[in-house]
Amino acid sequence: MLRLAERLQNLSLLKWSALRKAECPLLALSGHSCLRRTCLLSGAKRTSSFALQMSAYDPKRTSIAPSEALDFIVTMARSSASGVAMRRRDVITLLGGAAAAWPFAARAQQSDRARRIGALIGIEDDATSKAMHEAFRQGLEQLGWTDGRNVRIDARFGAGDPVRTRKYAAELVASSPDVILATGSLATQLVLQETHTVPIIFTIVPDPVGSGFVDSLSQPGGNASGFMQFEYSLSGKWVELLKQMAPNVTRAAVFWDPTIPAGIGQFAVIQSVAPSLGVDVRPIKLRDTSETERAIAAFASQPNGGLIVTASALAVTHRELINTLAAKHKLPAVAPNRVYVTNGVLISYGVDFADQHRRAAAYVDRILKGEKPTDLPVQAPTKYELVINLKTAKALGLTVPPALLARADEVIE
Repeated sequence: MLRLAERLQNLSLLKWSALRKAECPLLALSGHSCLRRTCLLSGAKRTSSFALQMSAYDPKRTSIAPSEALDFIVTMARSSASGVAMRRRDVITLLGGAAAAWPFAARAQQSDRARRIGALIGIEDDATSKAMHEAFRQGLEQLGWTDGRNVRIDARFGAGDPVRTRKYAAELVASSPDVILATGSLATQLVLQETHTVPIIFTIVPDPVGSGFVDSLSQPGGNASGFMQFEYSLSGKWVELLKQMAPNVTRAAVFWDPTIPAGIGQFAVIQSVAPSLGVDVRPIKLRDTSETERAIAAFASQPNGGLIVTASALAVTHRELINTLAAKHKLPAVAPNRVYVTNGVLISYGVDFADQHRRAAAYVDRILKGEKPTDLPVQAPTKYELVINLKTAKALGLTVPPALLARADEVIE
């Protein structure tokens, strides 16, 4: 028992007499007394030098390395050479107990590791993106997941740029996360191109079925599910709001991204609704800044014009350009989110982005606890926001209808 005694001597804060009071449940079978309150083979590790006992359910319980346990058993066996009797079947008992304990200890260690979440969001230094990320983080905390403690959130910001977003999607998948949060259609599309196995929870996706991300809303199939931004029918509401705010508008330039299914779907609805409201629409791409500026300048040369901004990562990225062009040419504009209105656009109506990310935390929690995306139905928005910029209305010489003002969730003065 020399090696065991040497180990015990290193426990300087424990008294030898206290250690002698207990017996190892495994070694008791062989007739050997154990000088440790806890058994080396059981893998119990004290949380402090004064904790003489530890529950088997203590979260700090760890397993012992197999080499150390075998070394301990060999020490016990060799003790027979020093006059301490130990039968062959006792050694077999010890080996069996150790072998049974190791798998359970290994599983406990695996479940205690920090889980990894990849997040592909919007723009890094953007207030809206920060609010979405913070809402997601707070939602996780309420469910018991704290970043830096039992979970690690690895965030990337694609900023609506396809090249950058593709690069970050590949990086996140290569890091082998437990789940990936993808914000918007572009991020979701590019992450799905990188993996069909890593679970993906998406947010702010206008048409997950039409985009091919899921098989259906109720039964997503595959490795993705999440929260849709809206149904395309909501796009028609933007034409109505523009007409309510600026009754003289008879022409509308529509900023859209024709490279994504959501862009095509939104414009199709706007185009079908506009004639009934006496509005003629013209699509304008956002890809090239100088081309966009020339197109709006030509459009604004004719009277009674307005702007409609469809939902896309590209539009969010170019929102300052949109605001500048609307102000420069005195065009009333309607957009799908409040972030545009805080930058000077007249009015917005759409889903609350932060709320979607708060709700996404619940789906991520379920994934981390063992559920699959295919079993999580795609959720529709539950919270919409109507935001009006009174300062912009006054600058354009517009009077906000009292009924519309009363319905507003937020008014910027």
